[in-house]
Amino acid sequence: MRKTLRTGMFLLIYGLITVTGKAQMLNENTFKIARTLTLIDAFYVDTVNMNRITEQAIVEVLKSLDPHSSYISAKDVKEMNEPLLGNFEGIGIQFNILHDSIVVIEPVKNGPSEKVGLLAGDRIVKINNENVAGIGITTTGVRTRLMGPKGSKVNVTIFRPGIKSLFEFIITRDKIPINSLDAAYMLNNETAYFKFNKFAATTEKEFIDALTSMNVKAIKNVVIDLRSNPGGYMLAAVALANQFLEGEKLVVYMQGRRTPREDFKSNGRGLLTSARLVVLTNEGSASASEIFAGAVQDWDRGVIVGRRSFGKGLVQNGFTLNDGSQIRLTIARYYTPTGRSIQSPYKDGYDKYYENFRERLRNGERFSADSIRLPDSLRYYTLLTKRTVYGGGGIIPDIFVAIDTSWYTNYYGELSRKGIFNSFTLEFSDKNRKKILSEYKTFED
Repeated sequence: MRKTLRTGMFLLIYGLITVTGKAQMLNENTFKIARTLTLIDAFYVDTVNMNRITEQAIVEVLKSLDPHSSYISAKDVKEMNEPLLGNFEGIGIQFNILHDSIVVIEPVKNGPSEKVGLLAGDRIVKINNENVAGIGITTTGVRTRLMGPKGSKVNVTIFRPGIKSLFEFIITRDKIPINSLDAAYMLNNETAYFKFNKFAATTEKEFIDALTSMNVKAIKNVVIDLRSNPGGYMLAAVALANQFLEGEKLVVYMQGRRTPREDFKSNGRGLLTSARLVVLTNEGSASASEIFAGAVQDWDRGVIVGRRSFGKGLVQNGFTLNDGSQIRLTIARYYTPTGRSIQSPYKDGYDKYYENFRERLRNGERFSADSIRLPDSLRYYTLLTKRTVYGGGGIIPDIFVAIDTSWYTNYYGELSRKGIFNSFTLEFSDKNRKKILSEYKTFED
C-alpha cells in the first residue's frame, strides 16, 4: 500500500514539475520575443514598422512548422473565407479585362446585374461616374469598386457593341452565390458528369439540385471531375462521398498529437449508391478532393483516373488574434479509410516540400506512370477486394492519363502569359454572339 502511494506521489510530483517546466519555458520564450521587439523599437538605427516585422516574424515561425500553417492579416480574413462560405456581396458579374476594358463575361443568374439588364459582352466604362476604361485598371481595382455591403447602390455606365449611346444602370448590391459546381449534365442517356471547382458550404445542395434536374433513376454511370480542385470544406467532401457509399462506411478520419481521433462516416442514404463511378484527378486536386477520391478508392467504390493528386492532408484550425488577424495552425492529419496519410512528407522544410512537386515534373511523373516509385512500406490494401494502393502523399490513380505535353512548350507558355487565349475567345464571341446563340439555343445543342 505504502509502495503504491509512494509511486502515485512520485508520478504526481513528476507531472507537476513537467507541466511547470513547460510553462516556465513558454514564459521565458515569450519574454525573449517581446524583449527583442522592444529593443528594436527603442534602439535600432532607423525607424522600424513594428507591425510589419511582427507579422513577418509570425509568418516565418509558422512556415518553419509545416507547409500549410499560415498567418492571415485582418483585411484578408474575410476575402479568404468568402469562396468557402459560398457567397459574397456585390453586383454579380463574371468579368475579364480585354484591351484595357472591363468586359462582362456573364451576369450571375438571378443576380442584381441580370435583373437590371446587363448582358454578356457589355463594356463597363464608368463606375460611380469614375472613368475606368483605358486607365490600366486591374482585377483588384474592379472588385474594390463593384463589391460592397448588401443594399448599397453603385452606378455603372456601359457600352454595348453595336449601339452608339451609353447605358447607365443603378445596381443594388446583394449576396452573390459562389458556385462550386461548374458543370452538371448528361453525357448520354445513362452517364452523368459533374465538375467541381472546390468543396464549399453549398456543394451538397448544388449537387442535389443538379441531380433533381436529371432523371436520377436513369443514371447508371457517374463521372466526378475533381481536376485542379484545391479542396475546401472536409464535411462537403464527406457529404458528396455519402451519395455513393452504401451503409455506414468510414470516409475519413483526423488525428493529431492533441487532437483525438475523430471518424466521419456515410449514413447509407445516398442517391447514387449503385451507379458506377469514375473520379478524375490531377496534380491540382488537393485536400477535400483527396478525401473524396481516397474514400472511393479504399472502398473499391469506383475508379480513379488521371494523375497523382497534390498531397495536402493537414487539418488547420483558425485562431483569431487581437487585431482580427488569424493564425491557421495545423492540429491534425487526414487519413483515408485504410489508414493512409494524404499529406506528402515535409520534414525537409518548406522550400524542399514545394521543390518536390517540381521534381515530379522533372522525373516525368506527369507523363508516365512508371516514374512513380514508392517503397513497400507505403503499401496498403483496399477494404473489399484487397487491391494494392499506396500512401506517402496524394492519391495515385488506378488508371494513369498523361498530361497534354503541349501545355509545357515555350510557345504555349508565351501565349498563356500574354492572355492570347482569353483575348481570342472574348473577341470571337463578341463578333459571333448572335450567330452562336441562334445555332446553339440550349446546352445540349
